[in-house]
Amino acid sequence: MELLIWIGSILSILGLVGLFWCVKNVLKAKKSAVSDEELRSSLQKVVPLNMASLFLSATGLMLVILGIML
Repeated sequence: MELLIWIGSILSILGLVGLFWCVKNVLKAKKSAVSDEELRSSLQKVVPLNMASLFLSATGLMLVILGIML
């Protein structure tokens, strides 16, 4: 079950990297956006990646907990 913990840790780290990338892109979009519509379109591109990163991180944490319990 140690392998399950390592796989979960890797998935969680990848999810966190994705979340930090999304935050970086949103801050960059806020600084460079001229209009509200431009900001809205750039944020809509980040939302699916943000949700995927959250899912990946949560799945990794579930695998870690499962590996610890088993």
